[in-house]
Amino acid sequence: MKKILSISAALAVALSAAAQDVTEEVVVRTAPAVGARSVTSSFKSNWFIQAGAGPQVFFGDHDRQRKFGERISPALDIAVGKWFTPVIGVRVMYSGLYFKGATQNGAFQSGGEISGKPWHGYWLNESKVNFMNLHADVMLDLVNWIGGYNPNRVYGLALYAGAGFGYTWDRASATDNHHKQGITGNIGLFNMFHISKAFDINLDIRGMAIHDGFDGATGNRPFDALVSVTAGLSYRFGPRGFNNTNEVVTIYDNSALNELRDRIAQLEARNRELQALAEKTQKVVVANDGSTYLAYFPINVSEVSLADRAQLEQCANMIRESDKNQKFVITGYADKQTGTPEINETLSRERAQNVRACLVKEFGIDPSRFEVNWKGGVSNMFYDDPSLSRVVVIKPKK
Repeated sequence: MKKILSISAALAVALSAAAQDVTEEVVVRTAPAVGARSVTSSFKSNWFIQAGAGPQVFFGDHDRQRKFGERISPALDIAVGKWFTPVIGVRVMYSGLYFKGATQNGAFQSGGEISGKPWHGYWLNESKVNFMNLHADVMLDLVNWIGGYNPNRVYGLALYAGAGFGYTWDRASATDNHHKQGITGNIGLFNMFHISKAFDINLDIRGMAIHDGFDGATGNRPFDALVSVTAGLSYRFGPRGFNNTNEVVTIYDNSALNELRDRIAQLEARNRELQALAEKTQKVVVANDGSTYLAYFPINVSEVSLADRAQLEQCANMIRESDKNQKFVITGYADKQTGTPEINETLSRERAQNVRACLVKEFGIDPSRFEVNWKGGVSNMFYDDPSLSRVVVIKPKK
């Protein structure tokens, strides 16, 4: 009984400490930002590198003097970039190799005369212009802008625009070595086919504009232009994708906590009552004359507790030291104020029988030395406390 009381008290203290005035709890979780457009990512995420190749065609002052097929030349793209949001990204790209056209003044000349194409008394020659275009572009993902971010989407289309630096050179010119440079404007459509989390297949359609004379020839055009179509691959570094940060708030019911604290207070008060009862029981045992022993039971309980077994061991020692012809009477009682007469009759009988069984089986006392009686429910036996009537009395038979 004392062990049970101690455990109850410990639990009550622990629960009381845990039951604080907590009103809410915030848990931060991350989840894919499906449908988002403006969610951002960390600096180290969503970087990519890109490489591509394809055809390109230059439009200058003399472009119509050569057949379209003769003006097609190879293009090379190499870029590095980053997506800051599902919609907005930037990249820095090298574009170049060379383009082909026609020259009237020998600049960037690469071949012979173009037959049948005189121009104001001068013959046109084939030209080949080595060039590069180093440009930075701002990219707008139209698919994510319209449909929202979806990490499982296969196709993406980005509109981009930017500015750069263009430069030309000619190592095989028939005249002096030529160099041209200027600011370029770039605009295009960047098609992305997501074949895995890391790789994309790209189709880049781009137009570049620069000042007239970039190919070494000036005329009536306001600017020179170049159109390219390249295909290639992109590799996206991890971490990849975009996440939303959601706050999940758990609300606690303060009334439930207060009810729990009230229940703990009741248990503590009951614990104090039971401890006082245990002290009274100890006084009764100490006050007996050494030949009468008492075993107390909780309400509606007939099993012998460990504390009562300790008392019964002392009783067994007394019986062994007494005259072997001395008989002992074991009488069981119940509390009349609780339970029905039938229940109390059963409880008093089982309590007496269990005490006798304990003395015989656990402590080896001869069963012939005992007489067993039971009285059912009785009025207060000690200290005007009904709980002390739930008892078994062991005393010598006169």
